[in-house]
Amino acid sequence: MSSTPLPISIQIYSLRNAGDLDRQLDIVRDAGFDQVELTGGQLEDAFATRAKLDDRGLVASSAHVGLAALRERRDATAQACRELGITRLYMPAVPAAERDSPAAYWTALGRELAGHAHALAGSGIRLGYHNHDWELKTQEDGRTALDLIFAGAGEDPLDWQVDVAWLVRGGADPLVLLRRHGARVSSAHAKDLAPAGEKLDEDGWADVGHGTLDWPTLAAACRQAGARCLVAEHDNPSDPARFARNAHRFLSKLQG
Repeated sequence: MSSTPLPISIQIYSLRNAGDLDRQLDIVRDAGFDQVELTGGQLEDAFATRAKLDDRGLVASSAHVGLAALRERRDATAQACRELGITRLYMPAVPAAERDSPAAYWTALGRELAGHAHALAGSGIRLGYHNHDWELKTQEDGRTALDLIFAGAGEDPLDWQVDVAWLVRGGADPLVLLRRHGARVSSAHAKDLAPAGEKLDEDGWADVGHGTLDWPTLAAACRQAGARCLVAEHDNPSDPARFARNAHRFLSKLQG
């Protein structure tokens, strides 16, 4: 890997069960992080969130924002991002009822997200899509939903926040997909998978660097594809503070 380390951040969603936002941000700071990736809820009162970050010497690396917010409150979301110093937003998921939709749905979603990306670019904000595993289902024409999202966006500026562990859980080779869609990568979620049958109380996830994924290779591939930040995430840690400490220690050591 390059001698210049990528910035590391942590997705605040991972700490949702640790207490209120003050407690969550204390965990972020105490683990050694100086950046945090927010979710849409923290954008609703951006001034209050900014004060909490400033009190702890933290900055927001990016944020997740739902499709409804893009459709109904895009200008307000952009204003919140300006207050928080956020220049990268990622739409993390479609509603559960829509995840088995046909090809036309995903192509239309790509076009819609590209339109939001164009609008937000005027405020200095880049918009991207964050994957799970349901976008890997093969559609009628042989392409996956992820392929169709990016095909729908075409040449427009829609980024990709690649969640490597979700790709693996969905049966895909992340190195192949990073080569296929690497031009869109701007961020990577760093999470891990426990060995089969283990960590069932954590839905089979593991702290990054403590599971089965080859993160030295994956981090290098994410960097080569264009990732500008590694964002630690765990979808259901039994001990959020433990996860944060382990993630910061591993990702810092990983990059020398």
